[in-house]
Amino acid sequence: MHKQFQGSALARALAISAAIGVGALAGTPTNANAEDTITLGSAISITGKYSQEGKNASDGYNFAVKAINDKGGVKIGGKPYKLAVKYYDDESTPSRTAQLLERIINQDGIKFVLGPYGSGPTKAAAPVTEKYKIPMVEAEGASRSLFTQGYRYMFAALSTSDQYLSPLIDLAAELAEKNGKKPGDLKIAMAFENDPFSLDVRAGVVETAKKHNMKIVVDDKMPRDLSDISATLTKIKALKPDVILFSGHTKGAATSTRQMKEMGINASIIGVTHCESAKLTSQFGAAAEGILCPTQWSETLKYKDDVFGTAMDYNKAFLAAHPEYKNVPYQVAQGSAAVEIWADAFRRAQSLDPEKLRDALAATDMQTFYGNIKFSPEGNNIAKPMVLRQIQGGKYVVVAPTKYAADPVVYPRKAPQ
Repeated sequence: MHKQFQGSALARALAISAAIGVGALAGTPTNANAEDTITLGSAISITGKYSQEGKNASDGYNFAVKAINDKGGVKIGGKPYKLAVKYYDDESTPSRTAQLLERIINQDGIKFVLGPYGSGPTKAAAPVTEKYKIPMVEAEGASRSLFTQGYRYMFAALSTSDQYLSPLIDLAAELAEKNGKKPGDLKIAMAFENDPFSLDVRAGVVETAKKHNMKIVVDDKMPRDLSDISATLTKIKALKPDVILFSGHTKGAATSTRQMKEMGINASIIGVTHCESAKLTSQFGAAAEGILCPTQWSETLKYKDDVFGTAMDYNKAFLAAHPEYKNVPYQVAQGSAAVEIWADAFRRAQSLDPEKLRDALAATDMQTFYGNIKFSPEGNNIAKPMVLRQIQGGKYVVVAPTKYAADPVVYPRKAPQ
């Protein structure tokens, strides 16, 4: 027997089931059962080190399922179907993700998959769905190496991870020139988790820094448990870089912000991934001011669709339904977009045949509240850019690229009092 849910995770899973009106813990659903329900399967991080991000993703999945069902679901051959999701806990472990997808496909008979959280678990999931020719829409695995393997059945809603912090380097170069400095005189210090996502983030930074002739003076890996980066910060404090960057998912973001505060470290530009998931504004207050946060999505962007309306409409509706969130993390929004992509494919394919749905997904060309969706032959989304938000007055404000900016960037970053 597998250990599907534990402790509070079981309570959350039951709440998920009630919220979307289907038995997420039920026996073996069919794809079009007596209730005329299409079940999507997902092995996702309910426990383990990515449990917060897994919650964000599944909350996004469930919110879109409910919204689509409230509007009548999807019609195939004139027959309306409701959507549902069946979850298993992969415990933030890629090998577990693969095992559970085998179960979802072979034992539960589910032919349509929503991706797990994270590039590592998604790398484990893709060979399984590929082997069985089961289409998967994933929204939480951004590593660019996912799209160099020739997979035909994986489609990603999000932008690839090499794009996360590279726009910040371009912004640093732009700001340096505006202030009479040469971009090549800037010094960069950075530390990254040793996982596929963060290493791809690093690769994007290195490539862009090279373009601007910037010097990387600290290039460290975070410890496995992400709980202490004081050794790296000691080096950073001595070298006084112009730009400081960190990528270590939720825990790494919290650790870096807390320890920079404790050690009195600042720079003109500081960039951290996963700011919203780490709740930097509520956890650290003034210590988070001025930090730049890459995001796949923002409520101020001018995207809209027929399910949620505008990005701002989605933001307001989700926060009303989930008051436990202060901000909508982009993992939530892209989870909802993944469900919308599935609904659109069902409508266009007018079929529950996995191969016809794979072809419909490959031909996707749509706008959602989250952004434009169009897939390359490799399955990555080529229609949506990343943006940078800066924490200003406790809020996340889009500041770059300039054409998407809602407010000017605060530069240089002021040292927290």
